[in-house]
Amino acid sequence: MSMFKVFRKEIEWGGRKLVLETGKVARQAHGAVIATYGETSVICTVVAEKSVRPGDDFFPLTCNYQEKTFAAGKIPGGFFKREGRASEKETLVSRLIDRPIRPLFVKGFRNETQIICTVLSHDMENDPDIVSVVGASAALTLSGLPFMGPVAAARVGYINGEYVLNPLIDTMPGSELDLVVAGTREGVLMVESQAKELSEEVMLGAVTFGHQQFQAVIDAIIALAEECAKEQWELPETPAEVATVREKLINAGIVEDLAEAYRVVIKQDRYKKVGEVKDKAQALVSGNEAEQAVVGRVFKDLESECVRGNILKTGVRIDGRDTRTVRPIECDVRVLPRAHGSALFTRGETQALVVVTLGTGSDEQIIDALEGEYREPFMLHYNFPPFSVGETGRLGSPGRREVGHGKLAWRALKRVLPRKDDFPYTIRVVSEITESNGSSSMATVCGASLALMDAGVPMPRPVAGIAMGLIKEGDQFAVLSDILGDEDHLGDMDFKVAGTEAGVTSLQMDIKITSITREIMDIALRQARDGRIHILGEMSRSLSGARDDVSNTAPKITVMNIPKEKIRDVIGQGGKVIREICESTGAKIDIDENGTVKVASSDPKAAQKAINWVRGIVAEPEMGVIYDGKVVKVVDFGAFVNFLGSKDGLVHISELTKERVGKVADVVKMGDPVKVKVVGFDDRGKVKLSMKQVDQKTGADLAAK
Repeated sequence: MSMFKVFRKEIEWGGRKLVLETGKVARQAHGAVIATYGETSVICTVVAEKSVRPGDDFFPLTCNYQEKTFAAGKIPGGFFKREGRASEKETLVSRLIDRPIRPLFVKGFRNETQIICTVLSHDMENDPDIVSVVGASAALTLSGLPFMGPVAAARVGYINGEYVLNPLIDTMPGSELDLVVAGTREGVLMVESQAKELSEEVMLGAVTFGHQQFQAVIDAIIALAEECAKEQWELPETPAEVATVREKLINAGIVEDLAEAYRVVIKQDRYKKVGEVKDKAQALVSGNEAEQAVVGRVFKDLESECVRGNILKTGVRIDGRDTRTVRPIECDVRVLPRAHGSALFTRGETQALVVVTLGTGSDEQIIDALEGEYREPFMLHYNFPPFSVGETGRLGSPGRREVGHGKLAWRALKRVLPRKDDFPYTIRVVSEITESNGSSSMATVCGASLALMDAGVPMPRPVAGIAMGLIKEGDQFAVLSDILGDEDHLGDMDFKVAGTEAGVTSLQMDIKITSITREIMDIALRQARDGRIHILGEMSRSLSGARDDVSNTAPKITVMNIPKEKIRDVIGQGGKVIREICESTGAKIDIDENGTVKVASSDPKAAQKAINWVRGIVAEPEMGVIYDGKVVKVVDFGAFVNFLGSKDGLVHISELTKERVGKVADVVKMGDPVKVKVVGFDDRGKVKLSMKQVDQKTGADLAAK
């Protein structure tokens, strides 16, 4: 008899089996589920502290997604041969799990909680990210924690004009859409997507399709919970002091003071004014520890009610705008003289300095993923220094926020960049956020689009992005265009849409309430399109399309093709030949296995010298053609001359000069530069050369005279 009591639910979903199993592994965790889709398996665990850590006035939730290389039958690279710091994908999927789950914890729950999703098996067909969201939701639902789930997620593709549920990994290159949607039975909580200039109607249809298709998963999680869910934790109680402190603050005029503070337009001045009001509130409860413990919480509630209520009541926002107006925009390009492309994009109090660098194939990023190693020619790195919000802070490796914001901008631009065959450059974009009050990721999209065009990257159309917000109380709601930081913090939705005039290239949505309706999403998408078209118009004032050529400071890349059998000759033994060409000319050379050669240099003369060198190596000697050469060996019957790179031919003693030659060494010696003419080939294909038929000073063909 087994010592395990295993509970299992299995459904057919998207043409494959989805299995949720609990009770056999990680039994000391508060919730543990192994989710398997196809042959991709992820173990998802949940553990929460039994009590609140003293001083915590927030919910300390951590979601960690980790890939084990054994899941794909691989051994980690590097010296230590074990998994190290989180990869970009692990960071992004950790955020993907966190975003739909966090809003569903009961308000007031502040026990430290950790969710860990570990990939145990990867079948190279089903991406573990969707499996992880489903497994984490199931583990939470079984744990007894105050979680108002379950949630589920699905990936939606758009292939040949039809939506596809959870497309296999190898079919995704043919899809015009890669969209992940997560939510509850009632509605959508999170969307993450990359699209090929699709219409708002197609995007909304994809979200709706995904929401409908994952309902079966929610049913399976509920059915599993009905069999084996743990006893529910007690809901957090609201301290009695909250009502007392709230009454004190209201009676002291704190609400009126907040209303006045939020009429200050300049962000830093507004923050100073709000800080003064908060100091006044804290002074009202000094001497009472219990009331001091809750005053921050009450103040935040009053702050939220003040801002949200005013917007819903008057339609006027913190900075005096209506719900649809975009803040003033100013764009500058070529702001850094030595950069290959640069732009400064300013929208209100948000500003991004974006720089583009063009490189060669050797600069491509090598990514070692579970699915296998691949090279990425487009990189976008986003940096958010503390001075951008008027603060001090630690500088170091990019955090989850920087990685997530950078990837969002990367997705927005990726589908409109030229193919590698048409533009053979590696592209790196760096966005330095120099001011922030509102979506800096969308400012990055706008600034990056301008900087790419400034660098001469042939994009068909510029890309712009806008962040939308939502204030919702009951049936009353307001959708806000181009949200401020405070509106993001105090609002119910962060809805970011990027695209061109032709359509959407990326959409990201996070909801802080339990869900939103299709009607609200439709309004937000249409309002976002109006805002995007306005921003594109402002951007076109500085640059409306890509420059005709890359910057003078950028490397010029010449592409040529050589026979595959000649690749070895150009590279040489141990890379000797190609290394010599690069060192001698200063050019960079990349050779693909199909025979494509890319020669790059910012000096046209150096590039041409390298091109001629490569052409010389792969070229075949032609009868009657004159070449420059070098004597490499002197023998009694003539001299061997190296020409056309690695080609050697014999100048017979009779072909050295018109006069009779007694001794070859009297005419040439090893290392002499000479001009030779091809005069024939012997039975073995060896080249016969002549010096006497060529004017050694001018290179003229004497036999032609």
